[in-house]
Amino acid sequence: MPNRAPGSLGVVQDFVNTRELDPERDALPTPEALAAWLDERGLLHQARVSQADLRGAVEFREALRRLLVANNGAAPDPGDLDLLDRIAIDSGLRLRFLPGGRVELEPDAAGVPGALGRLAAAVSDAMNAGTWGRLKACADHGCLWAFYDRSKNRSGHWCSMEVCGNRAKARQFRKRRRASPGSS
Repeated sequence: MPNRAPGSLGVVQDFVNTRELDPERDALPTPEALAAWLDERGLLHQARVSQADLRGAVEFREALRRLLVANNGAAPDPGDLDLLDRIAIDSGLRLRFLPGGRVELEPDAAGVPGALGRLAAAVSDAMNAGTWGRLKACADHGCLWAFYDRSKNRSGHWCSMEVCGNRAKARQFRKRRRASPGSS
């Protein structure tokens, strides 16, 4: 997939994309669905997931989406960064020094807090690597699908030029036509 983010940032992208706006679909409607999604990606291993865990995961997902909208030119909401800080604290993220001079963030917490901490660590890694700004939410507010901007100058706005980009251009064209003198 050409708009897939590399490495663990791709899992963050997949997490955000568990909710589609058009048509409205949510791949995480229940605690069991969240547990299965996290387990399939190696983020959670056969742990019980509560309704509160689901609410927290959905809140985190939507904060990430808003941060991706900010990566596409909107003003960031400081509350979303505060939520990332809380996720990091609740998961007990800590440094782990690895052979070969590598360092990674690893959560101390088990269960859903640890799983969300792994996603937050992936965000941190991407921020430090300079790739976070390339993960964006589609500029079409009816879509907001997370995509990875591979354009040379980081100017991508839509998840798909063929769909969302064309819709935006058609709307702009119709608006210009209505505004021009002599149009009916």
